[in-house]
Amino acid sequence: MRALVQRVLSASVTVDNAIVGEISRGLLVLVCAMQEDTEQKSTWLAQKIAKLRIFEDDDGRMNRSLLDIGGSALVVSQFTLAADTKGNRPGFSRAAPPDRGRALYEHFSQALAATSVPIANGVFGADMKVALVNDGPVTIWLDTQQQ
Repeated sequence: MRALVQRVLSASVTVDNAIVGEISRGLLVLVCAMQEDTEQKSTWLAQKIAKLRIFEDDDGRMNRSLLDIGGSALVVSQFTLAADTKGNRPGFSRAAPPDRGRALYEHFSQALAATSVPIANGVFGADMKVALVNDGPVTIWLDTQQQ
């Protein structure tokens, strides 16, 4: 799985002019299931994100995790993270098929919630409008192929 993690002061997702998920301080997690992904990889990624020390401590150093600060996560499916950009028109054939992608996205959300991180979600496959107030900015790319 791939994830783009952004440290935020707030974030929300709107579908059809209605907010479907929102958080205050925490992480916006854009996540994509790849063809070779498994539930085990999904769980590993969720645990990694919950423990990722990218929040500042009292000395201003990135030394605290989402769990340490009591923050939340807004999890949004983002199949375009699988883009192959060799040409000028991106291809997405490396993304998991929609049914498998949805199952792994839901598993990831459940695995992240199981770490005691409060989560909110976007709507898988929907046309979503994502709003955020980036903090830092801090943006981290994670890929289970690098575990």
